[in-house]
Amino acid sequence: MRYFIELSYCGTAYHGWQTQANGVSVQTTLEAALTQRLRKPVFVVGSGRTDAGVHARQQFAHFDLDEPILLSDALVYSINCILPEDIAIRTLFPVAPNHHARFSAVSRYYQYHITRYKNAFEPGLTYHFRPELNVELMNEACQILMRHTDFKSFSKVRANVTHFRCRLDFAYWQRSEADLLTLHIKANRFLWGMVRTIVGTMLEIGQGRMTLEQFEQLIVAQDRTIAGRAAPPNGLYLMEVGYPANILEQRVVYG
Repeated sequence: MRYFIELSYCGTAYHGWQTQANGVSVQTTLEAALTQRLRKPVFVVGSGRTDAGVHARQQFAHFDLDEPILLSDALVYSINCILPEDIAIRTLFPVAPNHHARFSAVSRYYQYHITRYKNAFEPGLTYHFRPELNVELMNEACQILMRHTDFKSFSKVRANVTHFRCRLDFAYWQRSEADLLTLHIKANRFLWGMVRTIVGTMLEIGQGRMTLEQFEQLIVAQDRTIAGRAAPPNGLYLMEVGYPANILEQRVVYG
């Protein structure tokens, strides 16, 4: 039996999603809770890897079991009681054996949050960036971004991928009344470090340190060394992972 988990987490205390030797990860913490509750070893596969300090409003993972389990609100509640406060399972549901949390996903939607003023009640949840920004110019840069499909210039150099092509569905900046500037960006896939590097580069544009012509030239150059520095991880949120409707047909939200 294969099961999908829908969860969310605050990434501040974790060294990213993926299990690693140098720190606590979301994946390791989730596996430990499932193993304890189900009383058998459980190994999960996520829809994608988030870096250290990155958050997820919606993340999916799958795991396999030899025997079916009785799904209920009580089961989800009991696993959430084992998990730390900064990780929460929303639902757990069966899928076909060939449905894969990563490879069956058709889209990912991220937001990046920036504030000009420090907020003592939200440490590590937004990027506190003081300079004034030309948001109109940054949105023009988003329109340039939408015209392209190869984003090698925004990928970390050691990214283990066969190609750097992504299909963007939308990309735009939006300022709220509560002093929050947010990048909304959705694509079929994202490269390692891609969103944070796009944000860092667009902050250069917003400050007048890079022209729109230079921005398009660096995309075409396919050279990470000429793009801006990556923005800090604490402002980045994985908001939504999209799947075909047939995969989610048995999804029931508990609680």
